[in-house]
Amino acid sequence: MLNRFKKILSVLRIFRSLKVQLFLVLVLIGSLPPMLLRHEILRSYEDRAVSVRVLDVQNQFKILADHLITYDYLRDTSSETINTELEQLSNLYDGRVLVIDKNFRIIKDTYGIAEGKTIVSKEVLEAFRGIGTYNYDKSNAYIEITTPIGLTATTANNSILDAMATTVAPDEVTLADGVLLTSVSTDTIITTMEILSDNSAMYLLTIFAFLLALSLFLCTIMTSPFDRLTQAVKGMKEGFIEEPIAIRDYTETEHVVDAFNQVLGRMQALDKSRQEFVANVSHELKTPITSMKVLADSLVGQDNVPVELYQEFMTDITGEIDRESKIIDDLLSLVKMDKTEAKLVINKIDINQLLEILMKRLRPIARRGNVELTLECIRDVEADIDEVKLSLAISNLVENAIKYNKEGGWVKVTLDADHMYFTVVVEDSGWGIPEDSLHYIYERFYRVDKSHSREIGGTGLGLAIAKNAVMLHKGTIQVESVVGEGSTFTVKIPIKYVEQEEFKA
Repeated sequence: MLNRFKKILSVLRIFRSLKVQLFLVLVLIGSLPPMLLRHEILRSYEDRAVSVRVLDVQNQFKILADHLITYDYLRDTSSETINTELEQLSNLYDGRVLVIDKNFRIIKDTYGIAEGKTIVSKEVLEAFRGIGTYNYDKSNAYIEITTPIGLTATTANNSILDAMATTVAPDEVTLADGVLLTSVSTDTIITTMEILSDNSAMYLLTIFAFLLALSLFLCTIMTSPFDRLTQAVKGMKEGFIEEPIAIRDYTETEHVVDAFNQVLGRMQALDKSRQEFVANVSHELKTPITSMKVLADSLVGQDNVPVELYQEFMTDITGEIDRESKIIDDLLSLVKMDKTEAKLVINKIDINQLLEILMKRLRPIARRGNVELTLECIRDVEADIDEVKLSLAISNLVENAIKYNKEGGWVKVTLDADHMYFTVVVEDSGWGIPEDSLHYIYERFYRVDKSHSREIGGTGLGLAIAKNAVMLHKGTIQVESVVGEGSTFTVKIPIKYVEQEEFKA
């Protein structure tokens, strides 16, 4: 049972294929018109054949009706001429002829089995009024035709048709003297229909076979761009293709390819940044250790080292240790700041006081770079934040503004708020960020100016740490920058932290 269910699922999956669906649509659209045309042709032929047969029979039997009047056959059926003519017409049309007088009595039956019997039907009544009718019985393969025999005027009260005639005329009606009721075989029509049906079915099968081949060819051609796209993606996944994909057969594939190439570009940029990060961090981690080892070996290799030299070497060793510690701290901070793992410790904090403390810590760094650092608090702000994480984010923004600044430049931090959010704006007069790098500056390990960043000692993690910390607070961070003029980072954080609220970037 389970295997059968799996087989059914596998069959149903086939119909999810674009190629299969397109194939079925082409076959359906291509096969419907010939099928409908075949049906219409057969129906039209049948209608036409029946009409021609009825017209031919009616013409013959109108002539016969005149002969019946001429030979007064309705009173005397012994006329050999008329009987012979009836038999000939009966054989000619492979049917049966009944002659009915005005009393609805069958006076002649070419089959010889109904003579003397009475027949009353709607068609016969209509014929007595002078209206010839016919009825095509397809299932029994015959056409029943009525033909009036002569027309005479009579008073309704003196006729057997009183009930029928009074509905037509109150005083006098025109009645036929008799009726010819003819059953004509349609075997020839049916045989011709079968031949036409067989021939058209053969043509239809030929068209259908050609249509299958054409549909298969067209859907293969039309879906080939998607197949090439799939192969290109698989090749890229396996690492065989590293260049952007160029499949522009359709607008849809062009859009997919463009989106994929953008993702590929970001992945390649990220991979390149990671490789550079590994190289940079390896270098940064190794350099302090190498320096400390050289200094330590120098002290160990000397006897009676002067205190001054000893203190100098130890000061250098301490600096290298701090440098090593900074790199490790950034790495640990980034790991702890991961959105899926980080937990915020929320407290109501005086943001003005927090920023003043941060500025106090960072001013020595600014003075070393001859950068003016100022803080402007437009209003007093208290907010629900994780003090440690948000402090780290703002510290990284301000420290970057100081480090990547011009000699004698400035950094301005502004605090403002409304009833829902508070904003911290960090402006600088530094080097600025190229426009094509603005989308990547928050990527882990990404650095705009690799060579200068290495000289300064950056690891490319500061902005990634800052953005993660801001997003954990359900806030936003935006940047505007002009190369050579400086950058402005704007951090916007909700004053009230609601844990259930879903952050929307």
